[in-house]
Amino acid sequence: MPSKEVYSWLRTRFFPHMWCPGCGHGIIMHSLLRALVDLKKDQSNTVIASGIGCSSRMPGYIDACTLHTTHGRSLGFATGIKMVKPEMTVIDVMGDGDCSAIGGNHFIHACRRNIDITAIVMNNNIYGMTGGQASPTTPAGALATTAPYGAVDPTFDLCRLAEGAGATFVARSTIANPKQAEKYIVDGIKHKGFSVVEIISSCHTQFGRKNKRRTPISNIEFLKSATVTKEKAKEMSPEELYGRIVVGEFVNKTAPEYTEQYLAMTKKVREG
Repeated sequence: MPSKEVYSWLRTRFFPHMWCPGCGHGIIMHSLLRALVDLKKDQSNTVIASGIGCSSRMPGYIDACTLHTTHGRSLGFATGIKMVKPEMTVIDVMGDGDCSAIGGNHFIHACRRNIDITAIVMNNNIYGMTGGQASPTTPAGALATTAPYGAVDPTFDLCRLAEGAGATFVARSTIANPKQAEKYIVDGIKHKGFSVVEIISSCHTQFGRKNKRRTPISNIEFLKSATVTKEKAKEMSPEELYGRIVVGEFVNKTAPEYTEQYLAMTKKVREG
């Protein structure tokens, strides 16, 4: 059961939720809500945005300023909100396909701008809501409705993509370690700049039933066995790292934040 403080952030009139029983997205939502409580955030000054997909339903259950937008475009909407109301805490929740396929351009340019938004990428390696198609993060060889003989496309490493594009805070956790996920969400929200927190989730309904992980607990057990810390990964060969999930904080640096730069520029222009 959620604590009284966490419960106050829920729109209980919309429950029960639409996620499949055992979906990892519920674990991520609880981690996010605990983070918001830990940070003593004001519900009326917190924005939760999303695009389309299973992950995008999350804002509907959170009692804050919420925005359900179009597929892949949620960071564009979130950017507009942050530009107009830079004092607000802006969080964007998205799936791996929503973020890195149709939304890929928005993602890399939000990283490049270093705008003060926290992007929580709920990566379940599949398009869950629309039928189980392969996404840019589907592991090579994994089965999907659009890859009945196994995916052959190279897989995006979303954390490396974010780092290369300029994000100033990048971290990864899994639903098998919700307290670590909560810590990274807290750190990402506190960070001044564009923060990417990738949380490896699970979809036993679409991904798991085709890839020998049919139950919620089998997904949790897999994630526990496959996870290695970034410190341990440094000691491992590429062969040993194959199929592993490296977790940790990969980037945490200071750089000029976009809205502050923009406001300073416009002030300078106005003052002549």
